Amino acid sequence: MKFQVVIEEDPEDGGYIVHCPALKGCWSQGDTIDEALDNIKEAIFGYLKTLNERAMHGLKSPDKAMIREVAVI
Repeated sequence: MKFQVVIEEDPEDGGYIVHCPALKGCWSQGDTIDEALDNIKEAIFGYLKTLNERAMHGLKSPDKAMIREVAVI
């Protein structure tokens, strides 16, 4: 799966913050862009794993969550 992510410089702490708009609340950070991208990949994996586990146990996904495939740029 591919997702678009938004990377911004962190003016307060240095480094970069990154989030995935398609996955509400899925954020990460890193000292470099590459580190931030590696970290958001892990965060996305964990987010999707949690959604899958909730679905397997019959738990409702929060806020009508939708998963869509997009390209990472």
